[in-house]
Amino acid sequence: MELRQLQYFTVLAEELHFSRAAQRLHISQPPLSVAIKQLEAQLDAQLFERSSKEVRLTPAGTHLLAQARDILERARRAALDTRAVAHGMAGCLRLGFVGSSMYRGLPEALAQLQLLHPQVRVDLHELNSAEQVSALQQGKLDLALLHTMVVPDGLRARTLLREPFMACLPTLHALARQARVAVSDLSQERMVLFAESVSPEYFRSIRTLCQRAGFDPELRHEVRHWLSVLSLVSGGQGVSIVPACLQRVGMPGLAFRPLRQSAAHSELQAIWRPVPAHPLIDTLLQLLQERIAAVAAADAAPAPASD
Repeated sequence: MELRQLQYFTVLAEELHFSRAAQRLHISQPPLSVAIKQLEAQLDAQLFERSSKEVRLTPAGTHLLAQARDILERARRAALDTRAVAHGMAGCLRLGFVGSSMYRGLPEALAQLQLLHPQVRVDLHELNSAEQVSALQQGKLDLALLHTMVVPDGLRARTLLREPFMACLPTLHALARQARVAVSDLSQERMVLFAESVSPEYFRSIRTLCQRAGFDPELRHEVRHWLSVLSLVSGGQGVSIVPACLQRVGMPGLAFRPLRQSAAHSELQAIWRPVPAHPLIDTLLQLLQERIAAVAAADAAPAPASD
C-alpha cells in the first residue's frame, strides 16, 4: 500500500461519491478509480459496493478506514517532526560542560532555548575538558563547553569568553585587605587547584603564571570541581587562582581580588563535530553568547550610588 492510495481511499470513503472525491483530491475520476481497484487487488478485498445509484463501504472498507486515518495522521506527524528537527525546532542535543560554565550564562541560555523551542530536549553531562573531547570523538556528545585546549583534527571550535583570572582568598586573609594582589604575593601560600589529570590546560596555566612570578605553587589540595575549590578556600585550607566568573557563586567566606599586572586569562570554548551537522548547535551558541554579553555588561555597570 502507498500513502497516496490510502489518501484516495479515505477521501472516497468520506464522500461516497467518485466525482466529488476526485474534485476534492484535485484529480480526474479515472485515476481515482484505478487507484481504488489497485488497492483492492493488493488487499484481496472489496472495499466499496458500487452501483449506478450509490457507493457504500463494505465491512472490509469500514475496517480499513479507521486504520488508514491513523496511518495518514502518523505520517503527517512524522513529516512535521522531521522538519522541526531539521530546522532546529525540535530534537535532542547532548551537551557536555565544565562546572564554571554554570556561572557564565549557561542556565539562562538553556531556559531561553526551552522557552523558544519547547520541543527541544537538552541532555546535560558535566565532564572535564579531556573527557568531553573524548566523548565528542566517540559520538556521545553533540556539543562541548570546556576550557581552552588544543582542538583535535576533525572538530570545530569557537571561543565564547575570555576573562581574567583572580585571586581567591578567605575573607580573613591578610591579602584580602588589598584592592589587587600580585601573583608573587601568593608564593608562600598553599594552593587549592584543579587536578592536572582533570583539567591539564587550567593546571598548566596557573603553574606557568606562578613560575613567571618566580615560584612553583605549593599544592595543598587537587580537586575535580570548582565548588570544591571554593569550599576549601572558604574553609581556610589554602588560596587559589580562579576564573573571574566564580565570584558570582556567592559562597560566604571568600574574597576575590584582581591580579596586579597580569594578562593571564581563562577561556570558555565550544567544540563540536561539523559532520553530521546538528541544527541546534548554532541556536544554543547564539543564545549563550547573548547571555555572556549580558552578564559582562552587568558586571561592568557601575554600582548605584549610596545615599
